[in-house]
Amino acid sequence: MNAKEIRELFPILNQNVNGHPLVYLDSAATSQKPVQVIEAMDRYYREYNSNVHRGVHTLGTLATDGYEGAREKVRTFINAKETAEVIFTRGTTTSLNFVAQGYARNFIGEGDEIVITEVEHHANFIPWQQIAKRTGATLKFIPLAEDGTITVEAAEQTITPNTKLVAMGYVSNVLGSINPVKEIAQIVHRHGGIMVVDGAQAAPHMKVDVQDLDCDFFAFSGHKMAGPTGIGVLYGKRALLEKMEPVEFGGEMIDFVDLYDSTWKELPWKFEGGTPIIAGAIGLGAAIDFVESIGMDAIREHEHQLVTYAMERLRQIDGLKIYGPEKRSGLVTFTMKEAHPHDIATVLDTEGIAIRAGHHCCQPLMKWLKVSSTARASFYLYNTEEDIDALVKGLIKTKEYFGNVFS
Repeated sequence: MNAKEIRELFPILNQNVNGHPLVYLDSAATSQKPVQVIEAMDRYYREYNSNVHRGVHTLGTLATDGYEGAREKVRTFINAKETAEVIFTRGTTTSLNFVAQGYARNFIGEGDEIVITEVEHHANFIPWQQIAKRTGATLKFIPLAEDGTITVEAAEQTITPNTKLVAMGYVSNVLGSINPVKEIAQIVHRHGGIMVVDGAQAAPHMKVDVQDLDCDFFAFSGHKMAGPTGIGVLYGKRALLEKMEPVEFGGEMIDFVDLYDSTWKELPWKFEGGTPIIAGAIGLGAAIDFVESIGMDAIREHEHQLVTYAMERLRQIDGLKIYGPEKRSGLVTFTMKEAHPHDIATVLDTEGIAIRAGHHCCQPLMKWLKVSSTARASFYLYNTEEDIDALVKGLIKTKEYFGNVFS
C-alpha cells in the first residue's frame, strides 16, 4: 500500500481548508486517525460500552477483553516481557510524571545526580527540574554537539557514580535527531543508575524494543501514532514498578482497604486507579494493528525518503535555515530570514498547509539555538512528495510576500 492509498484511509485528510486541499504537516504534534481506529472506538461505544474488571455481565466481559487485549498489543509492539510492565496513562507527560513522583521522589536524594539534556521536551524536563528542587539532587546536562546531537562520549563524561537517573528523548521533536539511548543506558547501568526514555517521537516512526534498549522506563502517547488523544503508555521493568509508589489513589487500584491503611493491587492495575481510558486503549490497540499492517520498517523508510527530499528542496530557498543533523527522523525545523515562524505558519494556512510554529515546548533548546521560535514541518505515513512540493511553493510565496512588504 503506497502513501496515496494510505491517505484515503484518513477521513480528515480528504477535505479542503481555506479553499485548498489539506496538506497536513504537523504529525509530530498529533497524527491523524485512520478509519479503522475511529470505527473501533465507535464500535465500543455502540456495542459493548461498559466498565472493566468489575461486572460479570456480557458487556463488562467484552469491554475487559478489549481493554486487556490492547495491553497485550502494546506489550508485543514494544517487546515488553509481560503485560504487567505495561501501564495505561493519559499520555507521555503523565507517564513521565508517574516516574518522577512515584519513583524518583522516593529514591533520589541530596547528593544524587539527575542527568538530562537541553534538547528535551518540557514533559521530560520540568518533572526532573522539580524533583531536583524538592530532593536536593543536582540537575546536570549532557553537553550537545554542534548540530544539537547527543554523543555517547559526552554522556560518558557527564554520568558519574552519583548519577541515579538519566532521562532522554529517543527522538527530538525539534531537531529530529535520533539519540543513542541503548549505548547511554549501558553507561547509566554501569554506574548503578536508571534510564528513562521519552519515546513519544520514536514509537510512531520506528521499531521499539525495550528489552534490546534495556531502558528502565519508556513512555509514549497514542495520539502521535494514529491513535486517539488521552491515552498513553508507561513501560517499566517489573522490579522498579513494584518498588514504585502509586501516584493516583482510588477505586480498582486497591487490594484491601481498612480504616487506617490500604494495600495495592498487583501490576499493572496498581497504577490505574478509577475507571480507565477504555475507549482510548481500544483505539490505541486498533492503531497498533494499523501501523503494524503497514510495517514499522516501511514507515521509517518512507519518512526517510520524505525528509531527504524535503531537505533537498528546502535548501534551494535562499535565506531558509534548517536546524539539526543530517541523519534524522521525519521532520524539518527551520527559520526564514524574511518572516517570523508564526507569520510563515499563518500564510501557509491560507494555502491549506498545516505546520507548527513556536518553541515546540522546548524553550531551553530554543535558547541553545539562539532563536525564540522556529517553524516545523513533520511527516508521517500518509504524506507524499506532493505535500512537500506544496510546502515549498507556499514558503516561496511567503518569502516573496514579506520580502515585498519590508523591501
